[in-house]
Amino acid sequence: MKLFGSLFNKDLEVFAKNLAQDLAKRYPPTLENAPEKKISLKRVTMVLEDAVGKAVKFNKEQKLGVLGKAKLGNTFRWELKELGYSDGFVEVATEALIVYITRAPGEPAPPPAAKT
Repeated sequence: MKLFGSLFNKDLEVFAKNLAQDLAKRYPPTLENAPEKKISLKRVTMVLEDAVGKAVKFNKEQKLGVLGKAKLGNTFRWELKELGYSDGFVEVATEALIVYITRAPGEPAPPPAAKT
């Protein structure tokens, strides 16, 4: 396992920012923060899955190490915050990204969280 990978690669930072901006085009922060203009959970899930899929592909191509994955997640997180998303959405989106880029190839997706 590579520890540093593409950590210092400027492409990683550009990719993470573009990923957040692409997400914002499909699910703008104004929709996320406006209770009267909610879109379906299915649509939000599809947008997040698409973003996470792009991150997984980038990870496979760049062979990110542990620190590279951390930098990807943190840059993505801060870009979402800067774009105006709520803290809750930022946490969910970033957690999804980190979970999926750190899974071993072929490992099944984690089960959905139980609702209480």
